[in-house]
Amino acid sequence: MKTSATVLAALFGASLLAAVPAHAASSYYDPFGASDAEDYYGGADQPYGYQGTPGRAYQPGYGQGVQAAPQAQVQPIPREIVAFNAPYKPGTIVVSTSERRLYFVMPNGEAIRYGVGVGRPGFTWSGTKTVTAKREWPSWTPPAAMLARRPDLPRYMAGGIENPLGARAMYIGSTEYRIHGSNEPDTIGQAVSSGCIRMTNEDVTDLYERVKVGAKVVVLN
Repeated sequence: MKTSATVLAALFGASLLAAVPAHAASSYYDPFGASDAEDYYGGADQPYGYQGTPGRAYQPGYGQGVQAAPQAQVQPIPREIVAFNAPYKPGTIVVSTSERRLYFVMPNGEAIRYGVGVGRPGFTWSGTKTVTAKREWPSWTPPAAMLARRPDLPRYMAGGIENPLGARAMYIGSTEYRIHGSNEPDTIGQAVSSGCIRMTNEDVTDLYERVKVGAKVVVLN
């Protein structure tokens, strides 16, 4: 059933600037390595999704979608077609950070709306970029700067269900950000990442099939 997306009207009237992260970016950039998977493993003081004790070295099987204690079943945010009256061409991705929703623009004034996880306070950003690459079951190689902060992390993780980048990844411009899947569905609809846009594996797979390399990505605060 179609629903109204007029709540975005004020946001879409705002002018868009080039993407400028709210935190200092590392001079090192590897578009197929750097990720917000560091958030997935969590900091040494407050591990998130990581069953090891603080300071303990990474071990396979820990922090890969396995929670330290049973958690309540999370009701997924439904994917739905909505009315969408905004000046964006079909094929454009529009992310509303405040709503924690992603819109894939379709013809005839409609869009597919997905629930997403967004950057936590201090890591939000806005701007207009393009999709520069797409990967199925992406691998993860932590960059040197991340390993300096978290020497316990694996040096490489092959793509797969346990990989924190999930089933699909779409790389955004020349930034360190991406739209990617997640094996932690409870984080969807929350502000938890370092700026990446997280989706459920089911939703990111659906979006991946629709999006083309070169598609415009508009991120609004």
